[in-house]
Amino acid sequence: MKLQFNKYGNSSFGKYFWLFTLILILATSSSALAQSRKELEKQRKQLKNEIKEINSLLFQSQKKEKNLLSDLGDLNKRINVRTKLIKTIDKETRELGFEITENKKEISNLEDHLEALKKEYAEMVVQSYKGKAKQNRLMFILSSENFLQAYKRVQYINQYASYRAQQGEEIKIETIKLKTLNDFLKEQKQEKEILIAENKKEKDSINNEKVSQEKLIKKVKKKESSYITLIKKKQKQERVIDAKVEKLIRDAIAKSNKKGNVKSSGFALTPEAKLTEKGFIANKGKLPAPVQRGIVVRRFGKQKHPTLSGITIESNGLQYATEKGASARVIFDGKVLAIQVLPGKRKAVLIQHGNYISVYKNLDNVTVNKGDIVKTKQKLGKIHTDKTTGKTILAFVLFKEVNRQNPEEWIYKI
Repeated sequence: MKLQFNKYGNSSFGKYFWLFTLILILATSSSALAQSRKELEKQRKQLKNEIKEINSLLFQSQKKEKNLLSDLGDLNKRINVRTKLIKTIDKETRELGFEITENKKEISNLEDHLEALKKEYAEMVVQSYKGKAKQNRLMFILSSENFLQAYKRVQYINQYASYRAQQGEEIKIETIKLKTLNDFLKEQKQEKEILIAENKKEKDSINNEKVSQEKLIKKVKKKESSYITLIKKKQKQERVIDAKVEKLIRDAIAKSNKKGNVKSSGFALTPEAKLTEKGFIANKGKLPAPVQRGIVVRRFGKQKHPTLSGITIESNGLQYATEKGASARVIFDGKVLAIQVLPGKRKAVLIQHGNYISVYKNLDNVTVNKGDIVKTKQKLGKIHTDKTTGKTILAFVLFKEVNRQNPEEWIYKI
């Protein structure tokens, strides 16, 4: 933030206006430049927290040969976030540098203005001393040609004395301004030094991580074909599960239409269910995440595999990495539409919110039953922790009828 001091006249309003403005500027950071830095600072803190979460949630598992691909994916994610952090710190440092330069110019202007005030005040003191004697002032008045001139000379003497006192006050105020700005500049320089040190630390970290990355890539390359085969097998299993979930939803829609004696592509909703759907839509973008603490490790839609070239992943939802022992939680009020058993005896819970269905997959157990009414953030069951990778991953999918939705458009970022 650049502090600016315009040069007002010597009026009482001007003096106190600047004292008030100075305090206000220091307290509020209202300039566009300050706002820009505030946003960068917020972004920097968010990225640092994301790195902490990655370290906590993705780097706690033991390193095993089978875990190489997972380890490389985790490392790539951390490098990507750290790269963003470095860029953010660079921007913040540049913005701060601009502010420091502007404030140095303002200090120089203030020093010149203060010097001129002191010089003018010194001249006034000398002149005042020369005409200090009461006799001199009295002779100045008595030598007037008429009463009106004498009156004006009395006024002049009083105004001159008042102006001199006012100049003294102005010097005090300008001195306060200069000291305040100098103190603020010292703080900015210290802040910049901290940012530079932080940036160096992050760059050292990312250099070390890139060395580790290269080593892991070489190991993965040796087993690339087996990894690709494994990934394709898992994707096929996911498609089978997705098809079963969609069939389950279609069957539930058909059943509700038959019961309500209607024909529709969606559910035959009760008045209560319509209200639930209305509330669900109204909270788009503000719905809580399906885990209390976690990071997104797979996003929605088609995307390149993070470590293997030539492999495309088609994700129908989000995957959250969370802490071991964590539970999945409902994103909004609803009704348990179904509980599905997945391969490996893991389970998926389908929650109906009117014509919207949220799906929570990869649960070891569930704490609800089909037909239960559930509330926002209610726990549904414990999320499975993979023995090989040591990771606890919740797969979360959102449908409108049988059409997949991008959950990131609905869920508020953790």
